[in-house]
Amino acid sequence: MVRVQKMKKVIAVVCATTILNISATASGSIETSGDILRLLIPAVAFAATYYLDDKEGRDQFYRSFAANGVATYALKYAINKKRPNGEDYSFPSGHASVTMQSATFIHKRYGLKYAIPAYLGATFTGYSRVKSDNHYTIDVVSGAVIGALSSYYFTTTHKGYTITPNVNRGIFGFTFTKQLGI
Repeated sequence: MVRVQKMKKVIAVVCATTILNISATASGSIETSGDILRLLIPAVAFAATYYLDDKEGRDQFYRSFAANGVATYALKYAINKKRPNGEDYSFPSGHASVTMQSATFIHKRYGLKYAIPAYLGATFTGYSRVKSDNHYTIDVVSGAVIGALSSYYFTTTHKGYTITPNVNRGIFGFTFTKQLGI
């Protein structure tokens, strides 16, 4: 319990410091704000597993984070697409993949209401990558899809309820499931 209390204080200090840094840099650089969110969103998702003493969630975060990283960077090096600014390794966007992976983890594990700020941050991060000429829109969208799929695959709900999008033969919908404590 003491360890959890200490972790709460550390998380609060890190979040407050990062928010202050985002506020200070947002007016000067959209790109820098996206870079900060790339670190903040996964840190908050991971910290939530400690805050909630959710060991199973932590393991699921590790798996989805690792799968996302492997898939993203394997594609980056295999494709080696030029960025709008002329540099290498544009496709897919690592910033978009890691922020969307983390936002989707929060959503799938703890619920949409907790994930909305993370989704907004992930969306802004993707925007910042296009705006700063680091990526084309397709790079960002592809990275976001890879990130979301990695969390959808490895993450289960914390309280036993899951809402999953479905597409089958032109029919779109959602499936609602509840795990029974059998």
